[in-house]
Amino acid sequence: MSKVSNSLSNYPRPLHFHNREEKEGLRLLNRLPGGIEEKPYTLFTIKPLTPTIGAEIDGLDLSRPLKKEVQEELNRAFLEWKVLFFRNQAITSEQHLAFAKLWGDLEVHPFYKPASQEQAKEIVQFARNKKQTGSENVWHADVTFRENPAKASVLRLIEVPPVGGDTLWADMGAAYDNLPESIKEKIEDLKAIHDFTPSFAHLLRPDELATFQQEFPVVEHPIVRTHPETGRKTLFVNPSFTTYIVGLETSEGEELLQYLFRQAHIPEYQVRFRWEANSIAFWDNRATQHYAVSDYYPHIRKAERAAIIGDRPF
Repeated sequence: MSKVSNSLSNYPRPLHFHNREEKEGLRLLNRLPGGIEEKPYTLFTIKPLTPTIGAEIDGLDLSRPLKKEVQEELNRAFLEWKVLFFRNQAITSEQHLAFAKLWGDLEVHPFYKPASQEQAKEIVQFARNKKQTGSENVWHADVTFRENPAKASVLRLIEVPPVGGDTLWADMGAAYDNLPESIKEKIEDLKAIHDFTPSFAHLLRPDELATFQQEFPVVEHPIVRTHPETGRKTLFVNPSFTTYIVGLETSEGEELLQYLFRQAHIPEYQVRFRWEANSIAFWDNRATQHYAVSDYYPHIRKAERAAIIGDRPF
């Protein structure tokens, strides 16, 4: 890693001076990218949960194939709202996969295995309880340690606790929009290293770890990603997989990373979803991060997820 002499004085350090992560006041919250005209939805009902991210969809039965025009309008809603929610969808794992496949080829997660031999390898099951607690309560985007991180994910809750177990998503386009101009200039062309080992090495024997490190070596992704379909700039670092910034001295890069990580914590960029049995979330992994709240033990929370293969960030 090369060293440079850039000073940290080029960007704000509010935690050091004011012991808070953000300034009060109005935030720039654009739901749509610049130049995109807002249009009504005519083939289903949409209920926004916040002004910029997250909407519930009503009037669709995901157990049945979607007509072409419905899929096209749903894709527009997916891009504009970043995460879509569906309730009362009593679908099978096969129907879950069929819906996910509408949006592209599905990935097989290298570290989460199917719950049984009968289950499709593209389905990941999260069965969380007091003995097998969740570890997803950290802000992250899925599998950014891959050269081609996931485009999107479809998560279905099968069993929910009586209270708790919510999931939050953060709009990383809004997070980028509200960065100070000095920060935007600093990170515009920077890249960061993404690595699976901070999150998954503890699950592996030493020989397995070596094998996976050969299969999934560390990868560089831009800190500022351009969304391939909307053209919007988004902040593309997360504490689960992003380990350091290329070209910056270690302490400077770490301080900058921690500052960027904290942008997902700002409530104005977030939507929080209260799960019910047979609820589904369908989110754009290129535009968001998410956080699964682990506050429901000893109750059970069981979910299944399918993820759509994405492209190389640029």
